[in-house]
Amino acid sequence: MTATLGLPRADLPEWQQRFRAWLAWLVVSIIARSVVRLRLEGREHLVDGPAMYCFNHMGWADPGVILATFPRRIRLFFYGPKEETMSRGARNHLIWWTGVAVPFKPGKDDLLTSVKKAQAIFAAGASLAIAGEGAIHVHEGDLLPLHEGAAYLALRAGVPIVPVALTGTSLLGFRRLVRVRVGAPIPTAGVRPTHEAIEAFTWRTWHALRTMVADDRDLPVPGPFGRWLSDLFNDWGPGGRSGASEVRGPSPDEVPALPDGTPRAATADDSTEVVATIPAATPATV
Repeated sequence: MTATLGLPRADLPEWQQRFRAWLAWLVVSIIARSVVRLRLEGREHLVDGPAMYCFNHMGWADPGVILATFPRRIRLFFYGPKEETMSRGARNHLIWWTGVAVPFKPGKDDLLTSVKKAQAIFAAGASLAIAGEGAIHVHEGDLLPLHEGAAYLALRAGVPIVPVALTGTSLLGFRRLVRVRVGAPIPTAGVRPTHEAIEAFTWRTWHALRTMVADDRDLPVPGPFGRWLSDLFNDWGPGGRSGASEVRGPSPDEVPALPDGTPRAATADDSTEVVATIPAATPATV
């Protein structure tokens, strides 16, 4: 019960925390499976115990798709959303009510609080899902550089990092197939969270995810309903989706580390930079 006190919505009795999480899963599952076809692949890689699930991020529906697809035995929380306060807006109120989110402020002045909540989640035997890129992107088969938040939190707790590849969420369409593929866990036990280790595990996770989505391709533009649904809660920034479509992640041979996380030999004209922002997350709408 001690660990439960540090979980999101610790103001509620544990039975209410679990009931609200179950209700969120039930409602999201019914809605998601009514709109799209969901397929979970790599079920054997799901961890029986605490883990950090790091997923690629192409739209607002991603956390809901994961929640609806993962089996109920995985008690799952989501890192995010990034909001100054959860008391404004119907969506934020709903997310806060469910108790499955670990929100953090844009200025990161509550970094210690969110890290403690992540630690409490792992200590309670639950798992945390995080959008490692820290932002949504347009293209299927693409992957932006990962921020270091996932590796930092996983190394700090000694839990494995599990890559989760989503396919089909960039452009949603009625009864379109959405795949959730779970990759092999990357163990972190016994590794101290030094800067070098965090950087290495960040790039190991990036390479694992990038390999998983390498064969994905952009989907045909859906009809009016699909276009509306795809961007219902997406914030593409200036230029909208068309402007964001110009942004692409690096290819595997352009990043500064090899698939095992070791630094790539630097060259004189090497200008690749490592993204090093802690923590990393994105609004998690469930």
